[in-house]
Amino acid sequence: MISVPDAGLVVPAGDFAGDLAWFRRELHGCLTRRADALFELADAVLCADGPVRSLPGLSLVAEHRRGHGALYDALAAGRVDIDRLRRVLAALPLPRAADSRIVLAVDVTCWLRPEAHTSPERILCHTSGRGNGEHVGVPGWPYSFVVALETGRTSWTAPLDAVRLTPGADLAAVTAGQVRDVVTRLIDAGHWRTGDADIWLVMDAGYDGARLAWLLADLPVRVLARLRSDRVLHRPTPPKLPGVLGRPRRHGGEFIFGDPASWDTPDVTTTTETRLYGTATARAWHRLHPRLTRRAAWTDCPDLPILHGTLIRLDVARLPSGATPKPVWLWWSTGIDDEPAPDTEPGPDTATVDLLWQAFLRRFDIEHTFRLFKQTLGWTVPKLRDPHAADRWTWLIIAAYTQLRLARPLARDLRRPWERPAPPERLTPARVRRGFRHLRTNSACPARAPKPTRPGPGRPPGQPNRQPTRRHDVHTATSSEAGNPKPRKKKSTNPRPRRTG
Repeated sequence: MISVPDAGLVVPAGDFAGDLAWFRRELHGCLTRRADALFELADAVLCADGPVRSLPGLSLVAEHRRGHGALYDALAAGRVDIDRLRRVLAALPLPRAADSRIVLAVDVTCWLRPEAHTSPERILCHTSGRGNGEHVGVPGWPYSFVVALETGRTSWTAPLDAVRLTPGADLAAVTAGQVRDVVTRLIDAGHWRTGDADIWLVMDAGYDGARLAWLLADLPVRVLARLRSDRVLHRPTPPKLPGVLGRPRRHGGEFIFGDPASWDTPDVTTTTETRLYGTATARAWHRLHPRLTRRAAWTDCPDLPILHGTLIRLDVARLPSGATPKPVWLWWSTGIDDEPAPDTEPGPDTATVDLLWQAFLRRFDIEHTFRLFKQTLGWTVPKLRDPHAADRWTWLIIAAYTQLRLARPLARDLRRPWERPAPPERLTPARVRRGFRHLRTNSACPARAPKPTRPGPGRPPGQPNRQPTRRHDVHTATSSEAGNPKPRKKKSTNPRPRRTG
């Protein structure tokens, strides 16, 4: 076992049990302080009977040979070499799409901490489904995840990175830095080489796809982002007529999402019969770009770029939930051009358009991963005060999920009597977790046995705490608006389309 990070990580190939044992040894090497306690804590998460409901309850699991005091001490005073753990995750076998392409998805999920007044760096997180079903701001710690998606009828993903958003952080800048580091590590690990297909980055409507395409223009990454239904894009600039004076135009005619009269004939139209959504119709228009203005993220940009892309409208006949289906608008980045020409670059063909909207539907697998983290592995169960301890617990959960993914080919279907049998390739993470205790006995366990010890005396009885913990306020976007809130405007039933990027 080496004590320094090794940049040349090589995963043993061809042996699933060897991959799991290799990762467990590397995980123990990434734990630089309280390594044995943290390692057994991750094993307790994997071997517990049922969902994790209590953090001290994990000390009662047989695989955790230490007391609950050592458990809390490991989270409070332990250390995790996150950079080395990220390289280890990038060196593992990576899931790919049906065309052997790497597809990454990014999303933000929140660890809600509404009553943790002594916890610093909390941010007002927007959540839905609370109260009357409206979007409500709840204090918490938001985390940005980057995962790799796979094909097939499964909900498995491969988490590659997680970053906690600090107060005042720019989501686009943080996401761009995450994706850049992840892609660099994947290239160093040999997952992508020159000549391979570009990596696709899929995201929901909460991200600025044009901004991320601009920040990641020097990487082999194409951005596929969902757009709101009230957006407006622009066509390429028509050629300047002779004799017309004035500055050349930068933007062509408008493409208004809510006005079908401005759409014209689509460049590509596809129709696909699906099992869950019925007939899926996709229409694509090439070389559309948003009109950027010098505000928000583009304030310091001297020359606003022209970010070309293909706009895709997806219509389905039905939804599995029975709700009324609404159209989905997707924007796929194709290039950057300061002087656009109508015939600079052809857009995607019919097969590529189908792959694009299918790749966006695979993005919802990350929601299943978040639900497993929170409801089964107990990611948001601990009431931790220090955000750095929350980061250590987050990476332990990622390491535990990665072990489930590596043990997937080795697991047996330990189904309940009321559950249907599932083939090995269709096992869910929860079913693989049921049998992980049996797989653990045949895998590496580098954690050493605990030494006998006695608990400390603690605070003398009857003596009050004379050092109260500092209380922290929740970070908001602007402090002036928090002191003088503006009157809430009535939401219009027919909002105006957004004409800026």
